[in-house]
Amino acid sequence: MNIPKIDDFWGLIESKLQTWLETAVNHLPNLVVALFISIIFSVLARVTGGIVAKVLRKGLESKQIADLLTSMFKVCVLVVGIFIALDFIGLKGTVTSLLAGAGIVGLAIGLAFQDMTENLIAGIAMGIRKPFQIGDVIEAEHVFGTVKTINLRNTLVETFFGQLEVVPNKILFRNILTNYSFNGIRCIEVPVGISYADDIEKATEAIVKHLNQCDFVIKKQETAVYAEGFDESSIKLLVWFWIDYPGKTSFMQARHIAVTEIKHALASADVSIPFPIRTLDFGIKGGEKLNAMMSSRKTNDAEID
Repeated sequence: MNIPKIDDFWGLIESKLQTWLETAVNHLPNLVVALFISIIFSVLARVTGGIVAKVLRKGLESKQIADLLTSMFKVCVLVVGIFIALDFIGLKGTVTSLLAGAGIVGLAIGLAFQDMTENLIAGIAMGIRKPFQIGDVIEAEHVFGTVKTINLRNTLVETFFGQLEVVPNKILFRNILTNYSFNGIRCIEVPVGISYADDIEKATEAIVKHLNQCDFVIKKQETAVYAEGFDESSIKLLVWFWIDYPGKTSFMQARHIAVTEIKHALASADVSIPFPIRTLDFGIKGGEKLNAMMSSRKTNDAEID
């Protein structure tokens, strides 16, 4: 077995070091350019990130969503700069492989935290689309109240009973959502019944006249009363009128006043709101009427006596 001499060993090391040194010297200009490009893109990411943050904070209701999108923009700018810099020193392929591996790891983490990721994406999408804002009254999937805070993963809604509900963003994003504050107006419907002996048009005229005297009623030309159908002891009417929403007069207060005014209107027009009534008629379809039955019974009782 031939043992290499120490001089040959040191000569091999010296050759390798010299090769590495020559390679480093040859790539030194590229390293300087790559470092310069990295610094430029770092400054560019910071400057453009500040501009994007100002624009997003003005356009989005949630500061957290704006900051997240700004951070994502900065990362994208930095990644582009890194790819350009690494292209100068011949390591672009290696970094691409690392990024591919990181993407696979990120996909696995996303699947493991699917619910959290879904809420996050829904929060970002709602921050861009803006289906509602802080202070709006919304209703969706048993959630009904005023929006207090919009976060990345959830939205805080205060109900009209004073409770604060933490609603995952995916619930508001997936389901049908009603924004009562979007148009700034709201229609209130009040059902009422009048007796069969009263005139519908007379009741309609009295109700519309009284309601339009209320200050909170808007679009007075659209205040209307519609006959819905026949109930067991009354004719069912639906009263419609519009209010500003949200406005000085709340929904509950406006409806309370409307019910009071409808009662006064019907009373002033001598139109009655009947109690439940049962009429027994044995003469329908050939049957015997009740008075005839009673007369026949009295006659039979007299004959027996």
